[in-house]
Amino acid sequence: MIDLIVTFLLSMLTYLFLTASQGEVWGLWSVFEMSTGVILSAIVALIANKVLFQKKNYRMLNPIRWVNFLLYFIGPFFVALTKANIDVAYRVITGKINPGIVKISPDLKTDLGITLLADSITLTPGTLTVDIDEEKNDLYIHWINVTTLKPTTHHICSNFPQWIRRIAE
Repeated sequence: MIDLIVTFLLSMLTYLFLTASQGEVWGLWSVFEMSTGVILSAIVALIANKVLFQKKNYRMLNPIRWVNFLLYFIGPFFVALTKANIDVAYRVITGKINPGIVKISPDLKTDLGITLLADSITLTPGTLTVDIDEEKNDLYIHWINVTTLKPTTHHICSNFPQWIRRIAE
């Protein structure tokens, strides 16, 4: 039952965030928008709660993990994103590229951690997650400038895995 309630609340908060404008309820929503949000959130909760809580794991409901998530994206991810943009622009202008596919072992245990790392790598210019070995949780990355044939995780994504462990594990 808690799965259904949490999914409903997350859906409702997302709906309210996306539809905020002008209205009678707190000056942001109309009564029609609120009732529509309740109905849609109930439908989403009935359909999606089994997907969101397959393993009955509630650790991502911890607010400290969400604060760490925001700090990760505002801090280390944004810095790496900026550096990668500059590096890719330099490589495009000069033509100095050495592309290749490399394998890294980030030593993350949860599916959420692996997914978050793979998405962070893919969002960073110059790298793209091509495949995931689900047995060992290894990632295969297309890298625009392969400098070593045996790269460490730090070569590809600096300290992303340490932050992701704080968030997802």
